[in-house]
Amino acid sequence: MSDQADKRYPREIEIPGELISQLRSASKVAALTGAGISAESGIPTFREAQTGLWARYRPEELATPGAFQMNPRLVWEWYTWRRELVANASPNPGHLALAAMEQRIAGFTLITQNVDGLHQRAGSGERAPVIELHGNIQRIKCFDRGHQVESWEAAEIPPCCPTCGSLLRPDVVWFGESLPPQALQAAWDAAGACEIFFSIGTSALVEPAASLPIVALQAGALVVEVNPHETPLTPSAHFNLQGPSGQLLPSLVRSVWPN
Repeated sequence: MSDQADKRYPREIEIPGELISQLRSASKVAALTGAGISAESGIPTFREAQTGLWARYRPEELATPGAFQMNPRLVWEWYTWRRELVANASPNPGHLALAAMEQRIAGFTLITQNVDGLHQRAGSGERAPVIELHGNIQRIKCFDRGHQVESWEAAEIPPCCPTCGSLLRPDVVWFGESLPPQALQAAWDAAGACEIFFSIGTSALVEPAASLPIVALQAGALVVEVNPHETPLTPSAHFNLQGPSGQLLPSLVRSVWPN
């Protein structure tokens, strides 16, 4: 967490003493992040991305297998635009605080609904892979067989898979598609085994991710919500840290580990 990054959120937040104590002694912690943490880096949420040339389209018209089959060029160009937004964004203090937390807690698991890869760019995933429930917009795979592709012929829109000739698409979960089963199982396992579960910048509405803090609660974990707004999870959480994660998470890390 650089001093330069922290200047965006100059006010230190008082963190409850019980939470500080619990986190200082915890050996297994899980954190789920949603669009709110990326919004603080200037990345529009999925529906907010419908601006300018894309305002006349609903996300469902651009993010389904059927939409891709009907108009693959349109879908590819929309995701190219979104990849550029992500590439021009930088991790914010909230991302950096979670990376710092990973370095201090042996059994730390980071689960994200975001597809932008900002957690990894902040340093998360060095000790344990970030669990990406909805994929990663910077990865590319082929539509028919799921071959992961690193490079392609730029003249074609959309490009074709060099292995099988199928059209390429972003490696993200579209409407009507199942979440990656290994990632989802890893998320369930982490939620069921942790001592503390953080729900950060997520609406707590989108399933199956919305059930992860409930799984943690039922397993006896302390649940902490970090969000500027109330959500369906708010009444059930043990602690509600209301405000931007870029301000609250660095304050939390500094309070738990002053040095």
